[in-house]
Amino acid sequence: MKRHVISFPRLCFQLFSYHSHLDPSLNRLPFFRRCFSEKKCSFDSTTRNFPNYSPKKPILQDSELVHQISIAIKQRRSEPLRRVLKPYESKFRADHLIRVLMSIRNDYRLVLNFFEWACLRRDPSLEARCILAQIATASKDLKMARKLIQDFWVNPNLDVGVSFGHFVEQLIYTYKDWGSDPRVFDIFFQVLVEAGMLNEARKLFDKMLNYGLLISVESCNLFISHLSKDLDGIKVALKVFSEFPEVGVCWNTASYNIIIHSLCQIGRVVEAHQLLLQMELRGCMPDVISYSTITSGYCQVGELQKVLKLIEEMQVKGLKPNPFTFNGIILLLCKTGEVAEAERVLREMISEGIAPDSVVYTTLIDGFCKFGNVSAAYRLFDEMQKRKISPDFITYTAVICGLCRSGKVMEADKLFHDMVCKQLEPDEFTYTALIDGYCKEGKVKEAFSLHNKILEMGLTPNVVTYTALTDGLCKCGEVDTANELLHEMCRKGLELNIYTYNSLVNGLCKAGNIDQAVKLMKDMEVAGFHPDAITYTTLMDAYCKSREMDKAHELLRQMLDRGLQPTVVTFNVLMNGFCMSGMLQDGEKLLKWMLEKGIMPNASTYNSLMKQYCIRNNMHATTEIYKGMCAKGVGPDANTYNILIKGHCKARNMKEAWFLHKDMVGKGFSPTASSYNALIKGFYKRKKFSEANQLFEKMRSEGLVADREIYNIFADINYDEGKMELTLELCDDAIEKCLVGDIQNKNT
Repeated sequence: MKRHVISFPRLCFQLFSYHSHLDPSLNRLPFFRRCFSEKKCSFDSTTRNFPNYSPKKPILQDSELVHQISIAIKQRRSEPLRRVLKPYESKFRADHLIRVLMSIRNDYRLVLNFFEWACLRRDPSLEARCILAQIATASKDLKMARKLIQDFWVNPNLDVGVSFGHFVEQLIYTYKDWGSDPRVFDIFFQVLVEAGMLNEARKLFDKMLNYGLLISVESCNLFISHLSKDLDGIKVALKVFSEFPEVGVCWNTASYNIIIHSLCQIGRVVEAHQLLLQMELRGCMPDVISYSTITSGYCQVGELQKVLKLIEEMQVKGLKPNPFTFNGIILLLCKTGEVAEAERVLREMISEGIAPDSVVYTTLIDGFCKFGNVSAAYRLFDEMQKRKISPDFITYTAVICGLCRSGKVMEADKLFHDMVCKQLEPDEFTYTALIDGYCKEGKVKEAFSLHNKILEMGLTPNVVTYTALTDGLCKCGEVDTANELLHEMCRKGLELNIYTYNSLVNGLCKAGNIDQAVKLMKDMEVAGFHPDAITYTTLMDAYCKSREMDKAHELLRQMLDRGLQPTVVTFNVLMNGFCMSGMLQDGEKLLKWMLEKGIMPNASTYNSLMKQYCIRNNMHATTEIYKGMCAKGVGPDANTYNILIKGHCKARNMKEAWFLHKDMVGKGFSPTASSYNALIKGFYKRKKFSEANQLFEKMRSEGLVADREIYNIFADINYDEGKMELTLELCDDAIEKCLVGDIQNKNT
């Protein structure tokens, strides 16, 4: 049968668009859709009429039986049908069902009961099923109509192509006389879409156009939404979005949101933004979802300024950003290292009455952890629980990773057990974070114990797990055991990668086996893995720490000859080597060269120079470097503040040291024990006992250990003031903590 696409005069389309603009909700009304379809029919001679329903005439005996059944169930409706129809059960055939339905069709409840009774005895014909779907739709029982259609398509043995043709034929055949409610085709269309039969759904759409009916915009939205689940489907969805208005589909805000989301998914954010601008011109008002999707898209590609402009535009239009909008901004800021700014966004969000969810908090916690500010992450972790927002296993894993990176493995282990007690199941990433933390501390036995736990839990250790274990073994000098573990990893079907080799090189370097690390780098190439910037940087770091700057330079030359681009970390390694070797002028030359070549240093680059100048008590040079750092837009990190605070305290610049301390805390960074020690001693020497005592109490509340001299100072002060209880408490603290205080202070 030849398929025709409806075409109609522009005036008719403009009339429809005008009414839609006045009241978009009219598009949702089946009556309005039907009226519009009828208008189209009057303009298009190709539109087909629905056929009349003409069942075969029954024989006399059948007519009598149908009459008796109809009379019985009408007159005895209060009785159970199984009792009423028992005398007729043996004579009842499937073709009698439709005849009885014709007699009782105006009593919907009776129709349903009789159909249920008949189905228990005979499978209904496709025609009978379609008839009941028509009656249910006309009776506004759309749930039942959907079930009747769905039940047919759940059969796994159906020949979809043949069955689709038969079903459409029967639904069209029964439409005119049994319901005439176009929603039945909408329901069928939705069932096809939800079952993944998108080609059949499109065929139904085109078929209905031939009969002058238009599938609803809500059903079309479902169609393009299901199409948009993969790249190829998105291409088809974009085509459908462009074509369907030509035959009368008037897209609504939800439609535009689906397409905007699809465009953002494939990185076409600018096109998505243009579509947002076109919405209003086409009679659709963008909503919070429209803007949130675009802002999320721009966040993914790092366009913060465009995101902020869109939020301003939202607020002008009276649209309130939702948690999804803010989460995108927070995620972008965290990715770019602006975690303090990200927290300010959180505070603004709360002040506007928008409740953050666990995703927002987890994003921010993960951001602080990745940039080493675990105390700020812990503060947010506690805050979310106070707000009755339960951390999930992802939140716990983020904090555990942060603690392990900061060398606080025992705290991480405690949090891990807290997580398990709350019935949250750790995954292989959680275990791997702890394994890596233990390995970095040289506690390989504990790491392997967790590895065994992974296996007991039925989880699969990944390449990162084995890489962490081999790294730990290498650091302990157990290179042979590390090699055995790698062979076990290969036997399990896991392939060594560049990260595994780099981890081994790093482990050997940390263990002082630089020659073996160089040999391994050569073995990498034999195995088909080319050393990358990280491999060379790791070896350069080892040479710099052993004060072999010539060998470090040689590796840099090899790296450049191979066309590898040094990273800022590579230059930081060289900078640290120059500074450790006392070659500060060479360090400053390196910094100048980096800036000339457009290689942006980071806080670590400047920290190495500032630390050495502070050690030499040259605070003028230190301050100049710090000013230059800020002028280049490089923000200080926790290490920068700790270096400067200790330097100014040593130089007795307590005013500057105190200002830096307040600035540091204000930005969410935590001072180390050595910074607190320096500040307390500085204030004590200046006779500012109140400030010194305030810092001492703050330090203790954070679980940091002061050095012996500070304990002695405050024990003496409290003793002289007659505060014996506090004096004894400080003495106990000093005895308990100062035995391990030296080790702890070295770690800080």
